[in-house]
Amino acid sequence: MAAKRVIDEPAYVLHSYDWSESSLILEVFTRHRGRVALAANGAKKPTSNFRPVLLPLQPLRLTYTLGAEGNAEIHSLKGAEWVGGHVMPTGEALLSGLYLNELLLRLMARDDPYAALFDVYGGVVRVLAGTQGEALEPVLRAFELVLLRELGLLPSLGEETMTLSALEARSRYMLVPEGGLRQAAAGERAALTGAQWQALEQALGSANTPTASVYTATLRAAAPVALALKSQLRTLLQYHCGSPLLRTRQLMMDLQNL
Repeated sequence: MAAKRVIDEPAYVLHSYDWSESSLILEVFTRHRGRVALAANGAKKPTSNFRPVLLPLQPLRLTYTLGAEGNAEIHSLKGAEWVGGHVMPTGEALLSGLYLNELLLRLMARDDPYAALFDVYGGVVRVLAGTQGEALEPVLRAFELVLLRELGLLPSLGEETMTLSALEARSRYMLVPEGGLRQAAAGERAALTGAQWQALEQALGSANTPTASVYTATLRAAAPVALALKSQLRTLLQYHCGSPLLRTRQLMMDLQNL
């Protein structure tokens, strides 16, 4: 029986690692099938058509066959085409894109589709290609919020998590891994006001709101509080990723200490 083939699947390479002297295993984020592992035979050879195409943060269309009628953990890559549309991000933007890739690798199970999240990710990657410096912060914070909400890992930002009490507009609150949203203690400088958390919750929208629109609204709401959100979201994401520390985050910290 011929193996089932997936044709021209929109995808991004999240990570690759050596499989043999000439081949790679790819972890890719596909639009219709979620995170998928593919064997790229001969991809490391100088003459391989795969070699210049299988790059991270670049929009691709992949063709592959499903091993064991789709039940295998690793499938076989048969074709890859660069879709084009933007250049590779550089500098801080490149590192930020690799950070997003690592989040997706650590948080998404294989073969669990997130088409709307895929579209948001593609839009963010296009933005990263032309963004540097402090302008990156709201872009990353908005994606982190949308990612957490899409994966069911973000509590409601319109109420205290433990008491289900409505937030007071002028009171200050913190988002913590095991307690959700709670009133801030004295000295917790990263806390946001209830009004700011409510604005983020409203931007994240309902289940019926298109995710692309949600991201745009969340980006606007996150921009004024991006720096205050940074430590809270990074702590929450690391909690759900488990140990060890995200490699891209450690690299960022090392570069800041140079």
